[in-house]
Amino acid sequence: MHMADALLSPAVGTTMCAISASINVLAVNKIKREELCEKKIPIMAVLGAFVFATQMINFAIPGTGSSGHIGGGILLAALIGAFPALLSISAVLIIQCLFFADGGLLAIGCNIFNLGVIPCLVVYPLVFRSLVCKSTTTGRITFATIASAVIALQLGAFCVVLETLFSGITSLPFATFTLLMQPIHLAIGIVEGIVTAAILCFVYKFRPEILESTIQRATINKSIQTKWTLVILACATLLLGGIASLFVSSAPDGLEWAIWKTTGVTELEANGKVSEVATAIQDSTTIMPDYNFREPGEGKAGKPLAGLLGGTMTLFLAGACAYTISAIKKRGRKKQTAC
Repeated sequence: MHMADALLSPAVGTTMCAISASINVLAVNKIKREELCEKKIPIMAVLGAFVFATQMINFAIPGTGSSGHIGGGILLAALIGAFPALLSISAVLIIQCLFFADGGLLAIGCNIFNLGVIPCLVVYPLVFRSLVCKSTTTGRITFATIASAVIALQLGAFCVVLETLFSGITSLPFATFTLLMQPIHLAIGIVEGIVTAAILCFVYKFRPEILESTIQRATINKSIQTKWTLVILACATLLLGGIASLFVSSAPDGLEWAIWKTTGVTELEANGKVSEVATAIQDSTTIMPDYNFREPGEGKAGKPLAGLLGGTMTLFLAGACAYTISAIKKRGRKKQTAC
């Protein structure tokens, strides 16, 4: 559901960039005051790489000719908290946009809002946490995760429709586009919910303190060992990005499918000076467009290489954000103690 620049007017695109940037600044300030214990710094970094890898795995939606991928917002929020999750998913989307041309540069604000702000800051606290905070069981986790994934994707898909409506994209009429976007993302949301629930239930059984600390907004006891959880997630990231990416569905994703059903093409052409400048900047930073080599016929190693490279970049970016915020928090505590 990564939006391209052609779906947005400059006014809507820049406004959403400003909104998403402001919310990320709010998230940083919130984390500095309250969230993200030291034990979760490496978890945030590894999970960012894991979500990058999972977003590369497009699964087919039977009988539709469409495909979908996991968004990852609910997964991240459940394991590291709402605001750290937003920073992590923003790191994923920025890496995807700048280096792999997945989602437009002008549209980065919309993509962060639709795939990050909605699941992490709206759906997670209102739906997931509300359902599991009083009694955390695998059954409740499963139900809460599926419900949250479905609601998050429905809201995100509808925001895409509204953003194109406000942009005046007349080739995507509101009613038709809505009637195509919502059902296909309902199917994708159900699959995402099932997969995410399986991951969360595994983590809960293996290391329940990670999930419980997030739900209760508490720190993880220093005696609790999380290294094997990190090792398992890192190995899963390598398998997904390095091997499973070879066998993904080539069908258009839910957004591309809805555009195709409405207009007869999977991608619209971007027009205007602002879009041209944004495209030129993105072209200058992209190293592997669409997660593959620039020149066709250079072999099948493109996607695995992109998966490993992108996962590593996300690992360092998300980890650097977490470590920097943690260091600032420590410095603030030392100053308060000195006073």
